Amino acid sequence: MKILLINGTIIGGGKTNTLLHETKTYLHQIRDDVETELLDLQNYSMEFVDGRPFDQYNEETREVIEKVTSADGYIFATPIFQASIPGTFKNMFDHIHPDALRYKPAAIVANGGTYQHHLVAENQLKPILDYFRCLIVPNYVYTHTSHFSEQNELIDEDIQNRLKELTRVFSAYLDMGKKLKAE
Repeated sequence: MKILLINGTIIGGGKTNTLLHETKTYLHQIRDDVETELLDLQNYSMEFVDGRPFDQYNEETREVIEKVTSADGYIFATPIFQASIPGTFKNMFDHIHPDALRYKPAAIVANGGTYQHHLVAENQLKPILDYFRCLIVPNYVYTHTSHFSEQNELIDEDIQNRLKELTRVFSAYLDMGKKLKAE
């Protein structure tokens, strides 16, 4: 089973990468039937959606979308900028066919500079994933800058425990998604 860990930013991303790596570690501790891959948007030159046929976008754009659509589940990580997800992250979703993520499990981890930004995952990212009919893990994890060291190491034990719980629930959703696809 292929799980894609997506870092939805092209600038910074140290804290979101830390969250993805922690989650990946926890996932591999409880499941041996998953293959994980980190998809860091800052490593790709994606073109913005402008209505042309998909095969006319650059190779890196097509590669990202192929990786996303062929995965069996997702852990999405995003920083919160100006009370919103990054535009490049939304652009990635704009390239995806509405049926491509159907019944695939999706978990959310996010980081922001203020505690009020936790609602961005709830009010912006969850509706996007719901549109795609993803199986959205209900307990997303939001972190604040203070939960990290200056080297972007996760130092907050409560957040580590919440990531473990998110991973446990995500694992159950993987099984549910597999069952739904088989029916």
